[in-house]
Amino acid sequence: MTTHTIRLPSASFGRRSLLRGAAGTCGALTLGGLPSLARAASGPTTETVLRIADYKALDGLSLEASGNAQSAYRSQFAEFASGNLIVEAINAGSIDVGSSSEIPPAFGIAAGARLSIVAIVKDDVNWQVVLVPPGSPIQSVADLKGKRVGYVRATTTQYYLAKMLGEAGLRFTDIQPVSLTPSEGQAAFEQGALDAWAIYGYSVPFAIKKGARVLVTSNGYLSGNYLYLASPDALADPGKSAAIGDYFLRLRRAFAWRAANLERWAEVHSAAIGVPVETDLEILRKNSRQRDLAPITDADVASAQNVADTFHQLGVLPKRIDIAPAFDRRFTEILSRPLS
Repeated sequence: MTTHTIRLPSASFGRRSLLRGAAGTCGALTLGGLPSLARAASGPTTETVLRIADYKALDGLSLEASGNAQSAYRSQFAEFASGNLIVEAINAGSIDVGSSSEIPPAFGIAAGARLSIVAIVKDDVNWQVVLVPPGSPIQSVADLKGKRVGYVRATTTQYYLAKMLGEAGLRFTDIQPVSLTPSEGQAAFEQGALDAWAIYGYSVPFAIKKGARVLVTSNGYLSGNYLYLASPDALADPGKSAAIGDYFLRLRRAFAWRAANLERWAEVHSAAIGVPVETDLEILRKNSRQRDLAPITDADVASAQNVADTFHQLGVLPKRIDIAPAFDRRFTEILSRPLS
């Protein structure tokens, strides 16, 4: 079937309410009564429409580039800028499935969002780092005490920065934390307004090319887990549930193709996002691991709980939540199946 990319209207509660972790009850998600994939024996049909949240040039492009885009049902891809917005869209019922870091679901659940966590993306952590400017005397995380450190609030950067500081015997309040968007952080860093910058993605190699130094990477601090989320309503629909399982199987094949064809993937991906292919290929070759999709384990649940607890301790998430009830392992067999 032909795939379509669409843009969706705003969801029923805003991003600010997610970041505040709005006061409402967490609401335990009852997943045991939902139909299993095995009971959806007939599978998806041409009438089934799976609404998929994606990021620019990510999973949808992987499917196309690897030759895994075709399916027996209709796939509608909608491009989003952040995991928070994907959580909102799933809660609003306008999206069936999409991924985020471990952080947005915690804020969503605190705000009363209806969502299920159904698979784990395993991905790189080497390009989430703390940078210092050229010529900086800072040599360790302990040297950040009293310094101006930029980060992106309620993201992985705040999480791993807090973990690094704690390991060095420091608290978040022992630095001068400066909450900035990535573009704001880049400008402040280049202008000398920051002593260090916790940041991720393409900002890192570009800053390094301008003389910045990596103080420490997030390897060992971040799990590398990203969560595939699904709407409980989609999971309750046998056709959509089976379509999600098929989507995951095709994604696994696409990710395997990517890992085996880094140069070709870099050509396709760099053209789609407008960066030099050499930069894209450098990032891919130095990744801590290539993107993959895996079944949920107890360690994954514990990791997500640790993330939620850390944000509660930082005062960003106003109450402790139990994230375990949101995990649904119905796709374990498909996510464990040997690829043909």
